[in-house]
Amino acid sequence: MHFALHPFMQRKVLIAPSILSADFSKIGDELRAIEAGGADWVHIDVMDGHFVPNVTIGPVAVKGMRPHSKLVFDVHLMMSNPLPYLKPFADAGADCITVHAECGDCVADCLTEIRRLGKNAGVSINPGTPFEAVGESLRHADLLLVMTVKPGFAGQKFMESEVHKIAEARKFIDSEMLPAVIVVDGGITAENAGIAAGAGADVLVAGSAVFCGNGSVSENIAAIRKEAMRHVH
Repeated sequence: MHFALHPFMQRKVLIAPSILSADFSKIGDELRAIEAGGADWVHIDVMDGHFVPNVTIGPVAVKGMRPHSKLVFDVHLMMSNPLPYLKPFADAGADCITVHAECGDCVADCLTEIRRLGKNAGVSINPGTPFEAVGESLRHADLLLVMTVKPGFAGQKFMESEVHKIAEARKFIDSEMLPAVIVVDGGITAENAGIAAGAGADVLVAGSAVFCGNGSVSENIAAIRKEAMRHVH
């Protein structure tokens, strides 16, 4: 699977609803609704209760979701020890698998293994982690996920203090002519989508703003995309 997006082509901002904010009692309906509503990816947060103080879902749940959507499944592993779980999530239907720079020495092995499994490999940084912590990893990654909230819980407010890292990443990726895309996750709404996109984001993850916004799912996705594209250079 390859990204239908490249930083050296005309930029298009993709929208990736975060399934963490969906109604899990009707998850198939929710997945079909965001696909029909114009979403590009599905963002799936996996939390282990150790790396972050919350527990969400595992490979079995991802496998159960897969028949309900043809969208890219972007699986974000907020896990202290992700390496043993890469193959289970790949087999479950993940298209992209992202691990955290804060995991330490295992990151390089994880990126290599994800690509060996035929999936897009991503690396993520938390607020407080400098961009320099992932710069070299981007030479072996397909995406960078910049967190604009503290990971672990949905519904937090976008941290504008992290926007400079999006801009740093954009400058580095473009100057080094790397194919990695920049994903921004955390508190994205129609009101701040332009800030993230203007700084260089390629993909915006939005949970509450899509599933719990004032309009329908399709209206909420369209509003976020419209504001983002207004600020794309």
